Amino acid sequence: MTAVEITAPGGPEVLKPTRRPVPVPRPREILVRVEAAGVNRPDALQRAGAYPPPPGASDIPGLEVAGTVVAAGAEVARWAVGDRVTALVSGGGYAEYCAVDAGSALSWPAGYDAVRAAALPETFFTVWSNVFDRGGLKPGEALLVHGGTSGIGTVAIQLAKAFGATVVATAGTAEKCQVCRDLGADVAVNYRDEDFVAATKAATGGRGADVILDMVGGDYVGRNYEAAAVEGRIVQIAFLRGSKTTVDFTRLMLKRLVHTGSTLRARDTAFKAGLAAALEDKVWPLLAAGRLAPVIDAVLPLADAARAHALLEADHVGKIMLTP
Repeated sequence: MTAVEITAPGGPEVLKPTRRPVPVPRPREILVRVEAAGVNRPDALQRAGAYPPPPGASDIPGLEVAGTVVAAGAEVARWAVGDRVTALVSGGGYAEYCAVDAGSALSWPAGYDAVRAAALPETFFTVWSNVFDRGGLKPGEALLVHGGTSGIGTVAIQLAKAFGATVVATAGTAEKCQVCRDLGADVAVNYRDEDFVAATKAATGGRGADVILDMVGGDYVGRNYEAAAVEGRIVQIAFLRGSKTTVDFTRLMLKRLVHTGSTLRARDTAFKAGLAAALEDKVWPLLAAGRLAPVIDAVLPLADAARAHALLEADHVGKIMLTP
């Protein structure tokens, strides 16, 4: 099969098409003929040498795929050859075939094609796990999401609104702020010339955000403590401005804040299967009904993975996808 490999740690140019053996599914895996795959920030970190795959995972990048089941392991009960699935994977997505843990697979939402189905797993699993499970967002509460036009941000806005929250989102241009509002954000803050702390407090009557989803880090950590409500929960999922900073923890104590964080890729298959089940029950019906949808910025051929990574690290809104 054709796959895209990382020839050496570096920039997008180190991604090169190659030939690899078709994976053989393990007893609890299915083999999917990939019709579309998503491009995500962790792929770029892996490419740069900063995020190695977990033990046992493919060295081929790519954390989400959609396609058709062509083989199933001996212990797989739910899926059969010919089923169309989308799945979260620990690696191997940038290829014509991918072995997938059966528990991490979901059927395509009604009316979806491969590209839209493949755009779901990484962002929806991440947002559900961090905003709703770890962050405990409830109806009537307020969410502050940084990077509102990223793949994660566009999903967080829509899911939070669908479940009855007030949403404040940050973005870097007036145009991107409008995208956030179009997706349902109650307030969109241009972080280049507005203070997101003041805007969040204004949007919540001075109370602050109950949950903050942060992928920025750096100096945002202390400012998130300012923007948070009493008993607020800050969930850290990345560090675009760095993982080290100086913080005054006084607000953490006085507001009784929780600052937590997680990564998804290295979690075990049982954990991911639990997320898949929750999404199938609570979110997939909303997708089928058109109440929310992934935002697709660009669809490129698999052979152009290097260009997809360059776009990911430049200016984009929503998801970037690859098709074999």
